Amino acid sequence: MNRKINRPIENQDYARLSELRGTTACPGTASGTVRIINTISDIAKMRDGDILISSATTPSIITALRRAAAIVTDEGGLTCHAAIVSRELNIPSIVGTKIATKVFADGDRAEVDATLAIIKRLNS
Repeated sequence: MNRKINRPIENQDYARLSELRGTTACPGTASGTVRIINTISDIAKMRDGDILISSATTPSIITALRRAAAIVTDEGGLTCHAAIVSRELNIPSIVGTKIATKVFADGDRAEVDATLAIIKRLNS
């Protein structure tokens, strides 16, 4: 008999995850270095072609969004800020992952397949 165990993921378990799913906001693929961007001061970390991961995006980080090869958020749906901006800029985007900012860290290498709504860690 298969039983599903419903327990929250403990903090130490996040590092073991190598793949997350969310909702496609703008299809496409990209790979690059992860940058966690949650505040205006985080924008300085962002380089052209980085993968931007955020809890949620706001207009105040548009400079970082324009530099991103892909955008991934914990929160949001098809009408959230990240989804709308990614479609306007034609940047692959996955929203609503719930825990991307906990699973990935600055400097990780990741591959985003926004068409399939999957983000994978490349370095384990």
